[in-house]
Amino acid sequence: MLSPFHKSSLFLLRSSEHLSKYRNLLTLHNTLKVVPDIIKVVGDKNVCVTEAIRKQHGTDEGYHKGFPADVVVKPQTTEQVSHIAKLCHKNRIPIIPFGVGSGLEGGVIPVKGGVTVNMTDMNQIVQVNPDDFDVTVQPGVVRKGLNTYLRDTGLWFPIDPGADASIGGMAATSASGTNAVRYGTMRENVMNIEVVLADGNIINTAGKGKRPRKTAAGYNLTNLFVGSEGTLGIFTEITLRLYAIPETIIAAVCSFPSVEDAVRTAIQTLQTNIPIARVELLDDIAIKACNSYSKLTHAELPTLFMEFQGLACQVEQQLKAVREIAVQNGGNNFTSSDDVQERNRLWTARHNLFYAILALKTGCKVL
Repeated sequence: MLSPFHKSSLFLLRSSEHLSKYRNLLTLHNTLKVVPDIIKVVGDKNVCVTEAIRKQHGTDEGYHKGFPADVVVKPQTTEQVSHIAKLCHKNRIPIIPFGVGSGLEGGVIPVKGGVTVNMTDMNQIVQVNPDDFDVTVQPGVVRKGLNTYLRDTGLWFPIDPGADASIGGMAATSASGTNAVRYGTMRENVMNIEVVLADGNIINTAGKGKRPRKTAAGYNLTNLFVGSEGTLGIFTEITLRLYAIPETIIAAVCSFPSVEDAVRTAIQTLQTNIPIARVELLDDIAIKACNSYSKLTHAELPTLFMEFQGLACQVEQQLKAVREIAVQNGGNNFTSSDDVQERNRLWTARHNLFYAILALKTGCKVL
């Protein structure tokens, strides 16, 4: 028999559930009401209400429960995004920006319904400034495509989360990746963002058309929006820092008796000011998953994946110094390679680790 306290708690819970359902139905009603107006803005082919597409835009790669969007819209220009935002703002409809859906945080899930704005059609590289080491892109550009485009300039964009994510999504989540130890995260590499705010107004966080290196003057709005997970606005253009492609790149792998030994090696490498470009720790279970999923043959021990970049003479010195540090901490099987295919195979395995872990136990999800 339930106590009066539990009865009242149950009543409040049911009331809350009914209220939530009512609010979602109200959102759906409002959303469907503005669909004709949205079609006038973006055209009939860029508005979708089919169930399969709505469900696809109601989840990401994470474990969170999905909720289908009420309608999915694919704008082509900043002005169209602004018009959509104004309609949603006027009718109190949630608006959710969507990239390629490769995130794990659940930020793209429309828990209250509303309009999901798929930004993949805004995928133009607006301007490359090789002499200034920067590029301006639309949010639907993906990182691998960007680096392919930049290859002939001798420049690259080093931020590399595991998925081939969109630049808009990477900025919205402040993505990092395996190069973060040397090049930082998205927060350090975004210079300016064109943003459509919730009410449809358009702003540029560092000034329209500006590409400043300094952030001392005025509010640092750029870093406010980077990592905001789509809650402060929709990104329609992003200006990024670029870097020279290194002359020499060597990858290395070393296994250790324990996680502590591997961690100590990484710390001492950084303390001795060796400019290592990548250093990733995988424990024995992660190595087992990598071996199985990516067909590698590493010893199933705590292991460091590393990479060194720079002039050939510098890279050799760095490699020698880190090998000595690793041996002092019990490291063994220290191997290295400058072969492009070998390097790509190693880092592809690291980037696919999420799926490798999932494959260890069928039907499970990663928290």
